[in-house]
Parts: sequence; C-alpha cells; structure tokens
Amino acid sequence: MIFPLEQLIKFKDNIYEITCASSRRAYQLSMVNDPIIEKNDGKVVSIAARQLFTNEVQFRIEQ
Repeated sequence: MIFPLEQLIKFKDNIYEITCASSRRAYQLSMVNDPIIEKNDGKVVSIAARQLFTNEVQFRIEQ
C-alpha cells in the first residue's frame, strides 16, 4: 500500500485501523468502478488512503 507520507507521519491514531479501513475502501471503489480510479491511473489504494486521511470518507470500528 502507498500512503501519503506526510499524513502518515502526522497521524496519531492506530495505524493498523486506518490500514484496514483503506483496504476496505479500496475494495469498495474497485467494486463500483468509480470514475476517480481512471483519473488517478488506477491507484485505488492511494485514492482510498487519501480519502481517509483527509476525512473525505469516515470510518468507524464496529464492536
């Protein structure tokens, strides 16, 4: 996975959680064939990570 390095360094929460969330978000994007994938040269994981780090997409841990 490729994460934005600056945002990863500044991230203070659980890295494992955001990694799992990015993986799941990347899967969602690829399953719906989101047009943003083509604009980003098919880098689905990078898109998902950026969306999570910038809070464009929220995630939560279900108990």
